[in-house]
This record gives sequence, C-alpha cells and structure tokens, in this order.
Amino acid sequence: MYLITYDITKDKIRTKVSKLLEDYGVRVQYSVFESDMNEDELKKVLDRLRKLIDTSTDNIKIYSLCLNCEKKVLSLGVDKSYTLPDALVI
Repeated sequence: MYLITYDITKDKIRTKVSKLLEDYGVRVQYSVFESDMNEDELKKVLDRLRKLIDTSTDNIKIYSLCLNCEKKVLSLGVDKSYTLPDALVI
C-alpha cells in the first residue's frame, strides 16, 4: 500500500497528475491517494509522474505503508480508503 500526496502549482499539470493517480488508486482527499500497486506499477507511475511535473516548483511524496502500518491507520469521518475485498476471484 502506498500513500501518495502532491502539491502541483499549475492547474493543467495537477489535473493530469490526479487523472494518472486515479488509474492506480483511490483519492482519499483532494491531493492524497491510496494505492495498492506492485513494484512494477510503482516504477511505471514514477516514470510518468517525472515526465509531467516541474521539479523546481512541484512536489510529490509517496509513502510506503507496510501491512502492519496499514492496519494502524486511523480515520475520522467518512472513510474513502482503498480496501481489498475478502475474496478476489480472477
């Protein structure tokens, strides 16, 4: 599980970043996403984000949450967290 936050100065770039992140996770606040990506997906997202942002003005932080850390997340109010189903059939 990854927690992704961003602070993007330009509206157009911010929109592109949020649309990209919506493909990989769930928006839990305006500029915060939770994502259950594997390593390959994370690398792909990082590559795409690097091409979108202006590193002199924009900031993206990605926090890796271990399984034990994920279980300790506290939420007040409406919970928009990403949750995996009990059973997943492929």
